[in-house]
Amino acid sequence: MSVYHYEPFYNFDRFFTEVFSRLGDSNAEGSVVKSVKPRMDLHENAEKNVVTATFELPGLTKDGVQIDLHDNRLTVSGETKTSEEREERGYAVRERSSGKFFRTLQLPAGVKEEEIKASMENGVLTVTFPKTGKEAERKKIAISSRL
Repeated sequence: MSVYHYEPFYNFDRFFTEVFSRLGDSNAEGSVVKSVKPRMDLHENAEKNVVTATFELPGLTKDGVQIDLHDNRLTVSGETKTSEEREERGYAVRERSSGKFFRTLQLPAGVKEEEIKASMENGVLTVTFPKTGKEAERKKIAISSRL
């Protein structure tokens, strides 16, 4: 049996972030740098004992994405930059935008760095790692009156 996790309020959060947040400082190219939140899906495959996290990063290559592991947290980060040029009504129109992003996942205890695999194809980053076994049962320890 597979378990599929999704973010039902992703678009709702993005709407309020874009409408009510103040945009950051302009960068050297004259465009505004803002935070971007890429979509992420988690899929748990109980038969293979694997968890797969999929991140939508359209227009990015693996060179523009970083994956870091610290304190059992996996962080995917990067920066998107787009530039468009066209001629409109006799004018040269140049539009540039950029945005930084990061997503952090808390990994289950016991996942080793070498067990994490990542691949990227057509703007979709896929990160897989084994899920841990069942938690050990609690064990009660008797309290004695003397050591």
